[in-house]
Amino acid sequence: MTYPLSQSVLAGLAPQVQRPRYDRRSLATGIVHFGPGAFHRAHQAWFVENLLAHDPQWGISAVSLRSTDVRDALAPQDGLYTLVTLDAEISYQVIGALREILVAPEDPQQVLQRLSAPSTRVVTITVTEKGYCLAPDGGLDVTHPDIVRDLRDPRAPASLIGYLVEALDRRRRAGSDAPTIISCDNLVDNGTRLGRAVVQLAQLRDSGLARWIEDHAQFPRTMVDSITPATTDALRERVSSTAGFTDRWPVQRERFVQWVMEDRLHGHGPDWQAAGVTVTNDVSAYESAKLRLLNGAHSTLAYVGLLMGYESVSEAMKDAQLARFVASLMREDIRPSLVAPRGLDLQRYILAVLERFCNPALHHALAQIAWDGSQKLPFRLFPTIAAALAASRPIGRLCVPVAAWMHFIRRKALAGEPVTDPLAGQLLDIGQACERRAVTDVPAFLELDSVFPPALTADARFVSAVSRAYDDLAAEPPEWSRVLR
Repeated sequence: MTYPLSQSVLAGLAPQVQRPRYDRRSLATGIVHFGPGAFHRAHQAWFVENLLAHDPQWGISAVSLRSTDVRDALAPQDGLYTLVTLDAEISYQVIGALREILVAPEDPQQVLQRLSAPSTRVVTITVTEKGYCLAPDGGLDVTHPDIVRDLRDPRAPASLIGYLVEALDRRRRAGSDAPTIISCDNLVDNGTRLGRAVVQLAQLRDSGLARWIEDHAQFPRTMVDSITPATTDALRERVSSTAGFTDRWPVQRERFVQWVMEDRLHGHGPDWQAAGVTVTNDVSAYESAKLRLLNGAHSTLAYVGLLMGYESVSEAMKDAQLARFVASLMREDIRPSLVAPRGLDLQRYILAVLERFCNPALHHALAQIAWDGSQKLPFRLFPTIAAALAASRPIGRLCVPVAAWMHFIRRKALAGEPVTDPLAGQLLDIGQACERRAVTDVPAFLELDSVFPPALTADARFVSAVSRAYDDLAAEPPEWSRVLR
């Protein structure tokens, strides 16, 4: 018989389960985090857990902008949950960093009080790109319904940006310092884009507030990395049978974990480096390496692997032909497009990524990686293709995952299955009209100017390489020896 996880049972946990190495009653709230989903709880909260072992100022007040799910699951557990690290040896750790979980629409004033409190010196964010209310040009979307509402009633915000601006205004009026506001979402130049959106909304309210934010608030850029599969009932059962307690919402990730943060931090913040964070002046180089090598290879495995009938990354990597293709893609096609930042050996990084992909304990579903392809490919693959074209390097391998994505959409449309993508309607319309021939199908996809940059679609070399890969993949069955060269 198992018992529910809670503060009262920590002392009696099985010896193989690591527990908080501090007295949770001594914690102060120094961090507010927006978006307490699985990635935050497996990543940033784990780094904070490392801090709390020697500095109890940095307990987390977690804020959900919409859903009550995390609060409802973890409140009966006193905010505790299990982090399962998947490696050759699987480990279990109870994380105690979450002091409370707030649901913003239920009590926006409580959220604003936390954000405005002088003890809150850091705000971290994982709300995905759509949570930033950005327009296609990267600035604030002033027509977004939540932004319109925040301008009408700024003291009861609806959006992340609205909460930040109102809290900063309250801090300014109270004579308090601005916190360091850290985006941890997979947005290129995330801190800069967040800061720009905050200042834009502030400018619409009060130009003096906008100037104060520009002068006092810091929005460092970051890069985060750790493969974090979704929580499943199988994971809950694993925790129950191994750890001896019931956890409503455990999280899991691989052992590898990385957080790179720009050195634009207030001196009164945490000692992030002591917690294992890389603090640097060149986040963009780390970001490019991750987006192109890790994420670009991930998308390749997803779309090609699904066409080959595989379900997970580790299963796909057992196919020697596909594994060789991905390794060649990384070493010969992607690596030449990168300039390594100080402290990062690209060859070792590639080896580490390939080892991570082969981790048999990590069931990372290819279908999950395939989500939102229209948003991912422009960052994960197109810059590498553009760099290769500019340097007159071959792009044949690089265009295979692009063509595979097109077939992924075509097959979904043919089967009448939904597609998880902001452009799902347009994509399925294109897929339904496909004739399984590059001459008719590829141009229809390339007309999506929100996905494909004009410089690529106007380049005959790119169109030819994608078309050739598309026709090779259209064979029944595909000519894999021809495709995966």
